[in-house]
Amino acid sequence: MDKISLLQSRRQQLIEAGKNVRADICSLIDKDSFVELSCYSFSKNEYYGEDAQGEGVVTGFATIGDYPFYIVAQNAAVLSGGISKANCEKIEKCLNQAEKSSTPVIWLLSSLGVQLGEGIGALEGLAALILKSSQLKGSVPQYLIVNGEVYGQLAVLAGICDFTYFVDKKSALAPSSPLVISAKSGVNLSKFDIGGAAALKNANIATFTVKDFGEIKNSIAAINEIITRPVIDGGEINACVAELDAKADRKNLLKIFDENTAIELGSGYSPEIGCYLARVGGIAVAVAIFSEGDGVELNALNVRKIRDFAEFASCYELPYVTFVNTLGIKADIPTNDSLVLKEIGEYVSILDCIDAAKISVVYGKAIGLGYTLFAAKSMGYDYSYAFANAKIALFDGAQGAEIEFSADGKADKAKLAEKYSDENSDPFNAAQGGYIDNIIQPAFARQYLFASLQMLLK
Repeated sequence: MDKISLLQSRRQQLIEAGKNVRADICSLIDKDSFVELSCYSFSKNEYYGEDAQGEGVVTGFATIGDYPFYIVAQNAAVLSGGISKANCEKIEKCLNQAEKSSTPVIWLLSSLGVQLGEGIGALEGLAALILKSSQLKGSVPQYLIVNGEVYGQLAVLAGICDFTYFVDKKSALAPSSPLVISAKSGVNLSKFDIGGAAALKNANIATFTVKDFGEIKNSIAAINEIITRPVIDGGEINACVAELDAKADRKNLLKIFDENTAIELGSGYSPEIGCYLARVGGIAVAVAIFSEGDGVELNALNVRKIRDFAEFASCYELPYVTFVNTLGIKADIPTNDSLVLKEIGEYVSILDCIDAAKISVVYGKAIGLGYTLFAAKSMGYDYSYAFANAKIALFDGAQGAEIEFSADGKADKAKLAEKYSDENSDPFNAAQGGYIDNIIQPAFARQYLFASLQMLLK
């Protein structure tokens, strides 16, 4: 057989071995844009007695919306997508290229763990792979698609990547086999009940749950534009949101941003705090919105969510905006005996590292530590605004103050009632001390936000 015919035969074997994963890649990228790397890199697996075509992983680069991405795609059809030392080396080579060119990486993972027959070498390969992914964090955006079942150490990547996609009725992720987890937990649950997006509601892992790859493609393109194009021509900057005067809630607050630009991240995790990428007058921003109502009470989970989001804003130099409505830390025993204070300490450190604009808008309540963390000028916020009907105070009313000071029996309840009445929680008191830059009519929040962002652009 001549060399060209031999090449064509080998290529056809490779394509056949990875036809399903290649189809997934094609549904994600611009047509005919994929260029494969290290396609003939594979080794003999002595346990199975067969070659691992392409090492069970397809790597290369392609474009989405004409923007380049590197792609790492596990091929579950080859040795169950099992990880080997050679497999890891092939992936790491791709990541090195992504780092060199500062090009985003898309992971399509589907693996049942380390290949049978592999030894400690595979663990060394995984260590190098996980470390390299961690080193990319903050400089190279990473998108992870749980493209089936992902068990074992590769699941750690979901804790490193910036965005993780779960495909409805297809994705399951866990650091151990669901069978092992079920058995050790004394239950009999399906893989989705163990590692599906809904089952991981407290893990802060599933950024998005989608129906198909078409949704993923659109999502990646939209997020990438926010990260790579911080300023574009935006909408009408003088538009007002009249609905906010009548009702300041998340639905109406989102109308402040350019139409169809708000992308919510991690909606299934601590939904009382919404984290969004959006634009105001074409300026890209990272926005945290506390839910409306009596005020969000902070706990370890929701502080961790906003902490991670602030870290993302810091890494990619996005202006950080908070719409505040919080009572501070939840006053109960489980919260007191949790990591909430550690998470708050980390949040403060990350907030201090944000070089882009930091803007706070108190639209509801900013009580005690809630004000300190999310609105205080001394915490580093460049501008702090408050809606005219907002509430800023040390305590949420006289009753809270009475409870705080009841132990010594010396507190004058009448004076406490006066000092912490709704009238004296008026944001004008904070403004008089120079702590709030302006008290604004809710309908005009967009104008104030855009003007502030424009002045703080670097």
